[in-house]
Amino acid sequence: MALEKIVFKGIDIPGRTEISVYEDGGGYAQWKRVLSEKIEPNELIETVKASGLRGRGGAGFPTGLKWSFVPADSPKPKYMLCNADESEPGTFKDREILEKDPHQLLEGVLLGSYAIGANTAYIYLRGEFVKGWKMVERAIAEAREAGYIGKNVLGSGFDIEVWTHRGAGAYICGEETAMINSLEGKRGEPRLKPPFPAVEGFYKCPTIVNNVETLAAVPKIVENGPEWYGQWGTEKSKGTKLWSVCGHVARPGVYEVPLGYPAQKFFEEDLGGCWNGNKLKAVIPGGSSVFAMTPDEFFACNLDYESIAEHGSMLGSGGMIIFDETACLVEASTVIAHFYAHESCGQCTPCREGCGWVLRMFRDIEAGQPQPGAKDVLLDVMDQIFGATICPLGDSIVMPIKSMMEKFPEEFEYYIREGKSMVTGKTRLAQLAQPDKPENWRRGEPFDYPREQDYKTSFKGLAHDLSRGPEPLFTKFEDE
Repeated sequence: MALEKIVFKGIDIPGRTEISVYEDGGGYAQWKRVLSEKIEPNELIETVKASGLRGRGGAGFPTGLKWSFVPADSPKPKYMLCNADESEPGTFKDREILEKDPHQLLEGVLLGSYAIGANTAYIYLRGEFVKGWKMVERAIAEAREAGYIGKNVLGSGFDIEVWTHRGAGAYICGEETAMINSLEGKRGEPRLKPPFPAVEGFYKCPTIVNNVETLAAVPKIVENGPEWYGQWGTEKSKGTKLWSVCGHVARPGVYEVPLGYPAQKFFEEDLGGCWNGNKLKAVIPGGSSVFAMTPDEFFACNLDYESIAEHGSMLGSGGMIIFDETACLVEASTVIAHFYAHESCGQCTPCREGCGWVLRMFRDIEAGQPQPGAKDVLLDVMDQIFGATICPLGDSIVMPIKSMMEKFPEEFEYYIREGKSMVTGKTRLAQLAQPDKPENWRRGEPFDYPREQDYKTSFKGLAHDLSRGPEPLFTKFEDE
């Protein structure tokens, strides 16, 4: 099994962002064929369903099956939303498509919109993706000028408009219902499900949300058929997957890999192993929000959804983070905790409060002043976060950190006991230490709020006296 390019097949062709170059390579041919032959929308859905294409944003849900959930008889407008809010740490594959092959994505958006009966599509881009946004905007303008977007497209009677929308850089808006809220002008907070977006999503209308990589694969599947696509991958994980690889690795970058490809072969032959000839220590295979794997676990699995799950982690978004023997996993955990504590939307108490607890405790550990029983308290706090929130952001801080604490306990116990890293020999956040506190201090003062000396209210004269007019809601504070 060799590395094959499907989504990335034309990405390195010079001028690929221009519509003429894309058309020369067969671009928009499937969009024109679908319209000219008046192919039934359900036929497109069945083609994608038969291909086995699964969502490439992280969940891995079958794409065609998701499309089929849209009620065809609904009188409401239908919407196709492209999730281009790529914000998972360690993941940078969608950005390549946005910047280098926007027309392929756009053709996938058009085909998906036709399949579900949507006349309006939005591409929701991460706000920092300025170059990608400009490339997509130009691609939309070129496609509209060529007649591929607008009213009565190519005389088919089908209307379709595509718009971009830039987010404000919130990680939570990568979750589909939070993205829908943001697109509606609300706070980027996840919604409870059901109802699912396919039935009641954008403005309470049937809505499909698909990832950039997912939609970019659709034109190739429609062109070549589901059997062609199924020649790569496994029985349950069809096709290819884009992997963003970063960290302590010899050849980082974005790779298109057939699903089911041996992880050890990929790491040793294609990635060149760890940089500087160092020894592999740990791998987070699917972006920072999944379980970490030991080298033995990673080398025993293949790069597909089921195999990675069998060996204790998740494929996720395909953001592979490599740690070599020089990495301190306590420091890595603090960085991960800082990210999720900052990005929590605050809607769910376990996530809002728990992520902050985890971060504060790791800062204490790295300052050399952990709380008593820090490891047990950390594990207890994370157990109370996991599975107790509306969306998986709370789980995202737990899975990588807890797995590293369980698989590399000696590193965490050493830092807590000795006040410095077992790997680097340093106390990374020593500047945060409070010299007036003894070792193993409990954070802050005892919980006693509000304190009497801070808030002392007089309750005299609260009974309403009509002769004095309306009473104020609160009286002034008395002098002590």
